[in-house]
Amino acid sequence: VQLQASGGGLVQAGGSLRLSCADSKRTFGDYVMGWFRQAPGKEREFVAAISRSGRRTPYAASVKGRFTISRDNARNTAVSLQMNSLKVEDTAVYYCAAASVGGWDVAIVPETAYDYWGQGTLVTVSS
Repeated sequence: VQLQASGGGLVQAGGSLRLSCADSKRTFGDYVMGWFRQAPGKEREFVAAISRSGRRTPYAASVKGRFTISRDNARNTAVSLQMNSLKVEDTAVYYCAAASVGGWDVAIVPETAYDYWGQGTLVTVSS
């Protein structure tokens, strides 16, 4: 797996962005996929994840109802994160990651279980 996140940028509060995570080796169908973020001066935190089946999609409480994670195992884009109603506090570098543990419908895995990480894409939300 070689992950590359894209789609970040500058947006006003209330706006939307769509992040994508591509896997150049097209093996992400074998992995739980997740999005994490790290704001300046803060620790990295979980945002959302999606099971191999696509049926399980846990979210952090802070983004639930505003963000939607999705995947299409048949395409090169491993996973996407649609972010709506963005807030200033969503400003962070966003990382996609892949975990090989768990079964077909498992989406909740420890952060330490993620084996592969993309390089991150910066999302800046202005007031």
